[in-house]
Order: sequence, then structure tokens, then C-alpha cells
Amino acid sequence: MSSSTTPYYRRATPFAVRLNSLVGRLARYGISLLGSAELTVVGRRTGTPQRIPVNPHTHEGTEYLVSARGHSQWVRNMRAAGTGELRLGRRTRTFHAEEIPDDTLKAEILRTYLARWGWEVNQYFQGITAHSTEAALLTACPDHPVFRITTTRKN
Repeated sequence: MSSSTTPYYRRATPFAVRLNSLVGRLARYGISLLGSAELTVVGRRTGTPQRIPVNPHTHEGTEYLVSARGHSQWVRNMRAAGTGELRLGRRTRTFHAEEIPDDTLKAEILRTYLARWGWEVNQYFQGITAHSTEAALLTACPDHPVFRITTTRKN
């Protein structure tokens, strides 16, 4: 887990950057890899749209975005903007984002997220899996921001 002074962030390898670029391009053309979509959020410093592929996750009927890599740039931008856009082909959804502060709820969301996406993201969770204890999941919560997203407009 991260230290109290430095938020956890796992930088993408050059291969992961190329793979993310491909997955994002596929999402723009309407091809989702097992539920992926392209997230667009306005950069907090540049004011320009930043795009990255994400795995929107539904838990108990509510949709969330989970940052497997920790306190990444898209997380920092989302905190500043409070809104974003998910795209899959020509379908675009604008949404409001609310970060989840409650670690108990986050732990539940992380467990179902890891059950669904663990094959892809387990390496970023420092040994935490969908089968980890509740206590272990709670210790991972500060390292993995989670946002509840509420669609405000569909195109």
C-alpha cells in the first residue's frame, strides 16, 4: 500500500501505453473489449480533453469507474472536472462523477470489480484479489479511487 505522503500510482509501461492506445482507438470505432469504453475528461491544467480506455463497472445497479493504477492523471482530472464522457463508437454518454469516500462501500465495489476485471488488473492491486479478506480490501481502498457515475446526457 502507499505511504501516507505519496499517493499510490502505478505508471504504465511503454507496452501498456501502446495497448491502451489501441483499446481506446477500438472503442472510438465502436469495438469494446469485454466492456471497455473510452473516457474523456478535461485536463485540470491544460483544459484540453484527455482520453484513456477504462472498464466501467456496475455494482448493485450503479455504475462506477475504478482506478486500478491508483491516483492517476485521469483521477486527478476527474476530481477537478467532476464530469466526463464515455464513448463507444458513435454512442457517447456525458456523466457527473462523485468520488466514493466510504471505504466500506469501496471495498464492496473493489471486490466485484476484481471478480470481473481481476484477470486484467490484479497486478496493480499489490496482492489484493476478489478473494481477499474484508480487512485486506479495506487496506487497498485509499490506493484505488472509485467514482460513482451518473449519466446526464446520451448521444
